[in-house]
Amino acid sequence: MTRQQVFAVCFFGLLLVLLYQIGVIFRPFILPVLWALILARLAFPLHRILTARLGGREGLSAGLLTLGLLLLGILPVLYLTFLLVQETADAYEQINLWVQSGGVKRVPDYLAKLPIAPGKLQEWLGRLIVVNGDLAGSFLQGSKVVSVFLLGQVTDLAKNAFQFTLSFLVMMVTLFFLLKDGPQLYQGLYELIPLTDAHKQKFFTRLDLTTMAVVQGLVVTAIVQGLLAGAAYWILGVPSPLVLTAFTALFSFIPLGGTALVWVPVTIYLFWVGPIWKGIVLLAWGAGIVSTIDQVIKPLLIGHGAQLPTLFLFFSILGGLAAYGFIGLLLGPILLAILVTALQIYREEYPSAPAPELLPEPSEVIRPPES
Repeated sequence: MTRQQVFAVCFFGLLLVLLYQIGVIFRPFILPVLWALILARLAFPLHRILTARLGGREGLSAGLLTLGLLLLGILPVLYLTFLLVQETADAYEQINLWVQSGGVKRVPDYLAKLPIAPGKLQEWLGRLIVVNGDLAGSFLQGSKVVSVFLLGQVTDLAKNAFQFTLSFLVMMVTLFFLLKDGPQLYQGLYELIPLTDAHKQKFFTRLDLTTMAVVQGLVVTAIVQGLLAGAAYWILGVPSPLVLTAFTALFSFIPLGGTALVWVPVTIYLFWVGPIWKGIVLLAWGAGIVSTIDQVIKPLLIGHGAQLPTLFLFFSILGGLAAYGFIGLLLGPILLAILVTALQIYREEYPSAPAPELLPEPSEVIRPPES
């Protein structure tokens, strides 16, 4: 082995060790940085316009956009938290009033009105209330136990809130520098990739198309699900349909539960206040249309925009969710796009002969000799 080869082996070995150590250091911040990259790509056209309006001051433009996105992310969360706290307090008060007014003893009569409730369930619950005269007290005691349990989770909640705040701040700081120094960082990354300019252009073009297609698919799906659910809220006479529509669209971005986190409680409310048919209609509409339409719209929109096979895209979305959580909605299709682009480059660099036909032509079939 020559001296130059030894130097190359040592250099790349040291480089791999350094990359691994940097990866260990940066691992807690991978998700915030990925989100910052996505936000930077979405906000960069606006950053260019704002920079031109500010006389070429990129730092000021990046700071204003970062501050705007910061407020855009914090204000809805604060408003949502305020509404949840207010509604939870009102619900707890209503439950206490209902129990104290003898609502538990009226449950069998209520179940008798449900066409889907078995008669045995009504009979068993009625006996339970007759035998256990203090069922209402037990109900209240159970609510106290739940309250004590929730109070015991305050420490974990504070810890999670601290981690979320830290990740959010890391994302905002990263977003500022990506907007401010984005072209220089992009050029440096572009030059480091050991491919020809044509191949690198294909990779970056496909990445850009896929990212924008995924974001647009998620946003359009959220709007469609919100409008479908909102139409049902309005027709069925649910209170505050516009607020519930906005919450349904917002919750559609959550992988686990999604829109069901909104329309299921509304369905329970309709079953409670009556008439029963309204609850049945919203249950069927939410389960059959609102919560399932994203399985159709999302792959079609993303697949058309990113020019990816719909079937493989569907599995990449589900697999990305299972492997990486919410960010997997983006990472799954992006990784698929990288693979498809790499396979296209391979086919261009190493063309192969056409595959032989599986079945011979009829004229080529060997026939037994005639006797």
